[in-house]
This record gives sequence, C-alpha cells and structure tokens, in this order.
Amino acid sequence: MSENTQKSEEHEDVSLYQKLADRAAEAFQGGRRSLDEALKKAGEELTSGGEYTREQAEKVGEFLRRDIGEVGKKARQARDSVIEAVEPHRVAAGVQSGLSKLLRSAADVLTEIAGKSEQILDFKTGEVTSPGTLTCKECGKEMHFKTTVKIPPCPHCHKTKFRKSY
Repeated sequence: MSENTQKSEEHEDVSLYQKLADRAAEAFQGGRRSLDEALKKAGEELTSGGEYTREQAEKVGEFLRRDIGEVGKKARQARDSVIEAVEPHRVAAGVQSGLSKLLRSAADVLTEIAGKSEQILDFKTGEVTSPGTLTCKECGKEMHFKTTVKIPPCPHCHKTKFRKSY
C-alpha cells in the first residue's frame, strides 16, 4: 500500500470517527435513543452519501463505542460503590463506622479502577484515538496529538505499542 493511500485511509478513519461522534451525540440527545441506536443512525446517515462504506462506519463505530463504554463503566462503578457504602442500615450504625466503610470501599474501587485503567490506556498502531499523548512502551518516545488520529508506529523505534496520557 502506498504512503499516500495509507494517509488517505487514516484521514478517512479519523474524519469518520469525528463525524460519527457528532451525529451520534445529536441523535442520542435529540431522540433519547440508546447509544447503539444513535451510532446506527449516524452511520446510516454518513454512509448514505457514499463518502464512507458501511464497513468503515462499523469499524470506526466500534472505536467510538469502546471509548464511550469505558467512560460509562467507570461512572457506574463509582455510583454503585457510593450507593453500597451509604445504605441506611450502615449510616444508622454510626457516622464514624459508615465513614470508615465508605473510605475502605472507595479505596478498593479506586484500586480496582486504577488496575483496569492501566489496561485501558494501552493502544496499538492502527487504532483511532482522541487527543492526548502516547508514549512508546519500547523506547519512551512521546507523541502528542491535538486531534483525533489513527495511531502511527513510533517515529523513533517503529514499535507499535503505546500508553496514553492526557
């Protein structure tokens, strides 16, 4: 594949990611649709013009679904931890006891989230990612992105595994 063809495909994936995100947000907010319905509608709108194929929309939609899903998962975990920690029978047992349990529970959840977050911050060449910094896991070279991009190999060592930071 030529470098120009590869850059064109990369630009298409990034452009489609942005357009899918914008259209899905509009459909989600405007019609109170589920995420899957909003992404499906956005994908249909973008593919109907012929600029993108259904396969492209589905592939990039999975990247977007992954990113949105992780944010939702973390929010649900935090909500569930707080609800569990402040149940009425615990609060009735005493403020000090409740606070102690809340802090222990929050520490456990945060430890678990930190471990999972480490895995979520792993990215590979060829994936699409939002703005931020990717650090090569092999040589430590940082790549800074101000826009959504398709991840290239490391410009220093040409390896393909990175850690994301914002």
